[in-house]
Amino acid sequence: MRPLIASIRLENLRHNYLLARQMAGGPTLAVIKANAYGHGAVHCAAALADVADGFAVACLEEAIQLREGGVSLPIVLLEGVFEAAELAAVEAHDLWCVVQSPQQLDMVLQANPAKPYTVWLKMDSGMHRAGFFPQDYAAAHCKLMASGKVSKIVKMSHFARADEPQLSATHAQMEAFDSVCRYLPGEESIANSAGILCHERAHRQWNRAGIMLYGASPLPAGFEQGAALKPVMRLTSKVFGVRELAAGEPVGYGASFVAERPTRVGLIACGYADGYPRLASTGSPVAIDGVRSRVIGRVSMDMMTVDLTDLPQAGIGSEVELWGDTVHINEVAAQAGTISYEVLCNVKRAHFQYC
Repeated sequence: MRPLIASIRLENLRHNYLLARQMAGGPTLAVIKANAYGHGAVHCAAALADVADGFAVACLEEAIQLREGGVSLPIVLLEGVFEAAELAAVEAHDLWCVVQSPQQLDMVLQANPAKPYTVWLKMDSGMHRAGFFPQDYAAAHCKLMASGKVSKIVKMSHFARADEPQLSATHAQMEAFDSVCRYLPGEESIANSAGILCHERAHRQWNRAGIMLYGASPLPAGFEQGAALKPVMRLTSKVFGVRELAAGEPVGYGASFVAERPTRVGLIACGYADGYPRLASTGSPVAIDGVRSRVIGRVSMDMMTVDLTDLPQAGIGSEVELWGDTVHINEVAAQAGTISYEVLCNVKRAHFQYC
């Protein structure tokens, strides 16, 4: 069996959720869209079933997968529905639905549900991606309330720059949201992971924990608010080839790495087809038998090479942690010029082990 293992530590997931809920001070959705950020949505939902207040997914297909997997807690569709016919499934599966556009509003107003929907009405408070502008929000809220089609409205918005806590943008978004919503009935939800971690004013009746569930802080290096998070995924492989390079010899495609001294190279079973970012080539950290080292040369489709020069005990069969407990996922993401969300979501072809 190819020795690429994604170990998903479900106790760490539970720890992170309970920490998020404690920090938020109230009900918190576990965001498990995109297959729980690559961790396995059904497994993660089952692990949180006795502690979570509800879940959030992107779309109907993800919600149905959870319902078919035995999940009975509330599920919010963060993108809402894409066509009116999907509202029948929203009703059948007892889902909570985001409404973020005039088109979606009209779908709800024209529907004839057997029982009223629970709607999360989204405001565009400054991200300018989706939602009703503040000047249009109250009218949409009033239409829903008067329609008889809705039993409950949760007022919501989403932050664009909460992961940059030194900026005033998040406070401006809260002002825009509160300036309208304080006059409208209903619960509220505006805090994402970064909002939970470092914007106490954003903590409302509902909060939404995403990336922090999986043990990665969205905040820049140096902010300690996420220090108690525990990594959920540990991605490991093994050395299955070793060779010695003389000084001046290259390794890998494009000869992007040239040995400056006699170098001992380990070959491991992992590459960009497995989800390891190709741009995280020479210099990206790894841990070999628990000792930090580095990737050398370009990441290939199915293989990559690591530096064993200063690890004389390492060799064939040595474990290589690509990220997890010794190497933080944020380090690998930074080396690749991306974020942990993208790296985690791209993991594939690994053997997933839930523990």
